[in-house]
Amino acid sequence: MPASLPVRRLGASALKVVPVGLGCMSLSGIYGSVTDDDGVRVVHAALDAGINFMDSADMYGWGHNETLLGRALQGRRSGMILATKFGQVKTESGGNGVDGRPEYVVAACEASLKRLATDVIDLYYMHRMDPKVPIEDTVGAMARLVEQGKVRALGLSEANPATIRRAHKVHPLTALQTEYSLLYREEAEETLATTRELGIAFVAYAPLGRSLLTGTVKDAADVANDRRRDHPRFQAENLERNRRLVAALAGMAARKGATPGQVALAWVLAQGDDVTVIPGTKSVTRVAENLGALEVALSAAEVAELSAAFPKGVAAGTRYPAGQMKSVFI
Repeated sequence: MPASLPVRRLGASALKVVPVGLGCMSLSGIYGSVTDDDGVRVVHAALDAGINFMDSADMYGWGHNETLLGRALQGRRSGMILATKFGQVKTESGGNGVDGRPEYVVAACEASLKRLATDVIDLYYMHRMDPKVPIEDTVGAMARLVEQGKVRALGLSEANPATIRRAHKVHPLTALQTEYSLLYREEAEETLATTRELGIAFVAYAPLGRSLLTGTVKDAADVANDRRRDHPRFQAENLERNRRLVAALAGMAARKGATPGQVALAWVLAQGDDVTVIPGTKSVTRVAENLGALEVALSAAEVAELSAAFPKGVAAGTRYPAGQMKSVFI
């Protein structure tokens, strides 16, 4: 890792990460096609640049993402922090379900270890909460994975404060992951109050608003061939309203000699040393751009200026389609 890159500790664990990591979902066709060779190049570019924190999940391509990451990390696993998630399952109808049963936790972990071609997962998250299974039972099974040396640290994704507290009593959580950006702040900032009280790190996914905050999405045609077309934020009037918000971001970026995306990431990172970001991309160029956010210093006044330009609740359209919104923040 280049000596000049800062690191932040994840919670009370021994895991130290560069504050800008790599979300790997984009490498499994979620945002348009990408070859495995290109995916490996993105991972290698991130490693070469000093990024040591990578985030996957068993449902990204239903195993494909972990297999790709395992391939890309051959011979390069040392010194990097590998995170993955379990809990989302494919239903008979082809949709997404959840499974938090203790026996499933064990089976999911074994499958992920095999696909990732590793002996241990550094940070293992429950991807979505299972309302049919007490969180205590699920985290109890996850804790046994730590005892067995298969997992180093535990986390939850899209859990609300009450669930976090219950889980943390069973086994200390290292990280909580949820969507957090200038566009979507309410649930994340409510959660942050709890994670800070408990000493849990906050990992912000989709910190660029799924590309909206980069200023590169001009109309619905730009997302017509990937999953974003189903997201309310990219539809009709919502997209136009959200695009107008980016003007404030672009103005500050011009003043700072940075890109809008870099300023957006810098704002999230400025929320506290307990916050890290994992922007996703399938572009080697974007990897370098995102890491460049670490060089964008925002004063307290500039942070406040952006916060005022993007007040809580300002985004047009929910974070996910209606059906998926039922599975977050629970």
